[in-house]
Amino acid sequence: MEIDDIVNKIVELDDNRRIGDLHKFLEDVNSADFPMIFEGIKDERIMMVYRLLSKEKAAEVFVELDHDRQEELIRLLTDNEIKNIMNEIYMDDAADMIEEMPADVVKRILANTKSDNRKIINELLKYPDDTAGTLMTTEFIDLDENMTVDQAFKVIKEKGLRKETVYNCYVLAKDRTLLGVVDVRSLLVSERDVFVKDIMDTNVIKVGTLEDQEEIVKLFDKYSCVAVPVVDKQDRLVGIITIDDAIDVMQEETLEDFEKMAAMKPTEDTYMKTSVFTHAKHRITWLLVLMISAMITGGIIEHFENAIATLPLLVAFIPTIMGTGGNCGSQASTLIIRGLAMDEITTKDLLRAMLKELKVGLLVGIGLSIIETAIIMIQYHDLNTALVISATLILTVIVSKQLGVLLPIGAQKLGLDPAIMAAPLLTTVSDTVSVLMFFSIASSVFGL
Repeated sequence: MEIDDIVNKIVELDDNRRIGDLHKFLEDVNSADFPMIFEGIKDERIMMVYRLLSKEKAAEVFVELDHDRQEELIRLLTDNEIKNIMNEIYMDDAADMIEEMPADVVKRILANTKSDNRKIINELLKYPDDTAGTLMTTEFIDLDENMTVDQAFKVIKEKGLRKETVYNCYVLAKDRTLLGVVDVRSLLVSERDVFVKDIMDTNVIKVGTLEDQEEIVKLFDKYSCVAVPVVDKQDRLVGIITIDDAIDVMQEETLEDFEKMAAMKPTEDTYMKTSVFTHAKHRITWLLVLMISAMITGGIIEHFENAIATLPLLVAFIPTIMGTGGNCGSQASTLIIRGLAMDEITTKDLLRAMLKELKVGLLVGIGLSIIETAIIMIQYHDLNTALVISATLILTVIVSKQLGVLLPIGAQKLGLDPAIMAAPLLTTVSDTVSVLMFFSIASSVFGL
């Protein structure tokens, strides 16, 4: 059903006081749909709908809500209802929620959380932002290497409902050192009396607690992981990161890169929830830098004022030259930034990438110059102008593509995010260089 249909059904059942039917209907609705459902019903109905959910369903829905809605519910729920939520949700989700809440709300949440869980949450909150420690959950299945497959299944059956995933089970020594991993498929196809140590995989893909979240996402992508174990400095298993958390990080990092590529400071909140002042503050700094940079291009044009006065036709081609340069640079930088993000390109590949883009630029530049020459000859019958524009186009395409390689890789080498060297900044630099080349070539050809 569409969200609007679900909302209408809820309203209809509530208006007709068919509470039993409404409860059954809500239990069949996907938990991920509730944030949108709550946006579509009146505030006074939200608590009624939420309280009709079973304990398990209520906890699932709560995790799906944004932090503002979670805070709103916490302030309205009873202590017993909060306890039910904290007993059901996973500890990594609890830590994420608490990190965003005001102090008074956090105090009430922790007061209604079991002491063991409270300890786990506090441990998770100690790790630096954007590291494996902040992403991991401590709820996983661990097995002893001397267990049989039959014993392993008994552990999974006993503990599985409270764990975030049961597909991967982790084999630990007595001191919790990670020995290996065994997946449920391997257990299912093995004889019941086979020992876990005989079928476990000892070549485990794992990360440390301080590993950067971007590197973790790359591991999930490279090895097609369902979950990645997190170990401390003594190689003891302290948690796991599951694929759903990796996807969340991927979305956050992609959004952040898009904002940087658009010359904006990344925002922590959604577009609609970010204030106008914050939007302006995040954009104005880079816009100011780009505006001042563009003034350099204006200064170059002013310097060649006499050339423009002598040959006004040159002005008509400035947008063509600048636009082509910016577009070519953006094409190259986009591919390079993607390559750096996916580890397909490293800073050591600078010369190889520049050589490749030199060849591409030469082919593209010659192709564009041939077409532009034909247009100028048909429209203006001016061979010298055609030669100037053609030569400038070839050089502009080549130089812009070199800049599209050099700037992102240079940024990576300096420890900066390559995304900041994308379209706006690159275009401004390219504009300055292309205009300078244009008028220099024109001055030489026409003797200005």
